[in-house]
Formats: sequence, C-alpha cells, structure tokens
Amino acid sequence: MPHNRQQGDVMAMKQLSENKKLLVVAGVFLAAFFIPFSHPRVTGAIREAFLMLSDYAHEHVLLCVVPALFIAGAVVVFLNRQAVMKYLGPKANKLVAYSVASVSGAILAVCSCTVLPLFKGIYKKGAGLGPAVSFLYSGPAINILAIILSYKVFGWKLGMTRMVASIIIAILIGLIMQALFRKEDEKRLSDERLFKDPGESGTRTLGQTSLFMASMIGILVFLNWAPSSGTSTGWDFLYRAKYGITGVFALLLVYALVRWFTKEDLQEWGSSTRDFALQTLPLLFAGVLIAGFLLGRPGEEALIPSQWIASLVGGNSLLANFFASVAGAFMYFATLTEIPIVQGLLGAGMGEGPALALLLAGPSLSLPSILIIAGELGIKKTSAYVVLVVACSTLAGMVYGTVVS
Repeated sequence: MPHNRQQGDVMAMKQLSENKKLLVVAGVFLAAFFIPFSHPRVTGAIREAFLMLSDYAHEHVLLCVVPALFIAGAVVVFLNRQAVMKYLGPKANKLVAYSVASVSGAILAVCSCTVLPLFKGIYKKGAGLGPAVSFLYSGPAINILAIILSYKVFGWKLGMTRMVASIIIAILIGLIMQALFRKEDEKRLSDERLFKDPGESGTRTLGQTSLFMASMIGILVFLNWAPSSGTSTGWDFLYRAKYGITGVFALLLVYALVRWFTKEDLQEWGSSTRDFALQTLPLLFAGVLIAGFLLGRPGEEALIPSQWIASLVGGNSLLANFFASVAGAFMYFATLTEIPIVQGLLGAGMGEGPALALLLAGPSLSLPSILIIAGELGIKKTSAYVVLVVACSTLAGMVYGTVVS
C-alpha cells in the first residue's frame, strides 16, 4: 500500500511538471500571437531588453556576480555551520544577529542581484530567516560610497536619512519576517539533512578560513570600487589603485588554496558554485530582459514611457510615495545608478519623500532579484518580503517628505 501511494505521488508530480511545460508553451504562443512586434515602441522595448542584458553581462556578471557565486559556494562548503548559527541563527542574540546583518552592506558594494548568492549561501548554512533577510536588504542599500554620494548629490538631510532609514528598515523587516514564519524556519533548521558540512573536517583553523573568505570578499569589493567624483581624496586613491589591491587579495587567495585546501575540497567548492550558478543565472537573465523590456536602461525609453513615472511621483502624497516604492522594487539598479536616476527625477518635479522611497526600495529589490528570491524562499515568503520593503519605504518617504516640507 505505501508503495502504491508513493508511486501515485511520483505520477502526480510528473503530471504537474508536464502541465507547467504546457503552460509555458501556451504563454509563448499567446505572446507571439498578440504582441504587436512591428509597433515602434514594442520594437524599441525589445531592443532595450537585449541592450540592458548586454550591459549587465559586460558590467556586472564577471566582476560582481561570478565572484559572489564563488563566495556563496565557499560559505556553504567551508564555513562552520555552528558559527553561522551562533551569530545569525534564529536563537542567536538578536542584538548581535541583526546588528551584523543590517550593517554588512557597508563593506559590500553590491547590487540587488549580486547580493543574492551571498544571501542564499548564509541561508543554506543555517542563518535564521530574519537575519538572512536583513542581510538581503542591507547588502545593496548601505554601502559606504552610496551614502557618501547621496550626501554629496542630495544634501546631508536626504543622505543621512537614507543611511539611518536603511538600517532601521533592514532590522524591522528581518524581525517581522522571523515572527511571521518562525515555525517554518524552526522546522527548516531542525532538519539536519539540509545542512551537510563536508568542509568541517577540522583541517583548517579559524584564521585560515577567515583569510580565505576575506581574500574573496576583498576581490569582490575592490573589483567594483567606484570613484567618488571628488567627494573623497582617499576613496579616489583606492579607486586608482583598485586593480593592484585586487591583485594582492588574489595572491592571498592563491596562497590559501595551495597551502590549506585539498583537491577534494576544490571539487566540492566548484560543485557548490556550479549549483548556485544554475539556480541563479537563468532567472537573473530572464528578469533583466523583462525589466529592460518594460522600463529600459537609465535615460532610455522602453515599453512604459518615463514621463508616466515622472508624473506620478510629484509632491508628497501617499500615492506618490507608494508608486515610487513599487517602481523602485521592480526596476533594476546597478550599484550607485540609483543616484543619477533620482537626481534626474528630482529635476523633473519628483518630491523629496518619493525620492527617499525610491532610494530605499530601488537598490534592494528588482524584478530579477524577486524571481530568484522566490525560487529560494517560495512565493509566500517572497511576497511578504516585497510587501514589507514597499510598505516601509512608502512610510519612510511619507514621514521624511512631511518633515522636510
């Protein structure tokens, strides 16, 4: 009897899979049948979609996403699960867990897509949902250069408010998500089969593992170091020397791999990184294409006219703040590109409240990242996360706009 039930479950899963394939085929057919591809705006939107994907491939995949995938693979294979549980687990000291998670973006100049492999790595290793989500939000939102440029371009009020609000929102969203899904998270973490630790054999000391991880983080950070446009002499000096500094971190990485890692370790790491790439890159590229088709690259027109967006974010009404948050949540912002975009919208009449709302929601979410988060957390948790980001960004924009005006 149990065998028959199991066989029935397998058949049901196969049937569901075949139905999904049929729905995809039907969707492609309907798109081909109804979309007016000869219309100039549709043609331009298709062009923007592939140009945006090309820009992303040239500017972000090799320097941002690929290093992040290797770091995520290393986190899963080599990082001690007990250490992750101690500092980021659901039973960890909340002050420590959320403090670490909410300010981690200060050293990672990453966008909403580059942070995803890192988030998946610590989540799979045993981090609680709340701290992991705080890290997911803060990673793209609170890098130092973004705050410096915000201060320089928008003034100290908006720059300081962006930094403080990002940290508060990261902690708040994490706490709410942990409370909403506490039982599910505890069940996930109680299943030991989810947390295999092939790298925890005791062959490396904490210092050796720390040097290995730090070298990869250093490569990721300095490969993507951006100029401050005259805001900071020291920052610009590091920018001019970034490839040399990256080279030093690369030498440290090679030294660590040669001295402390076996062939089996490297194979396990490669397999983990490959799995992350297969899970992440297809959804990422699909999301970039869709975002480019709908909204286009910064300063370019696609299917949705930019004038529509500019006209909806004037003043400081609830609708303007809400629309700015929603638009930011679905647009794709590469690291720091949100600043010139918001600067242009302010010049076109955008209110300061909606500007803050866009700065809070935009860097931390995008359509590509939403697709990938849904693949890891499921539709229910992802929907809750998106709603919380939009709601918190809208509220912060409303409060700031009211105070400033």
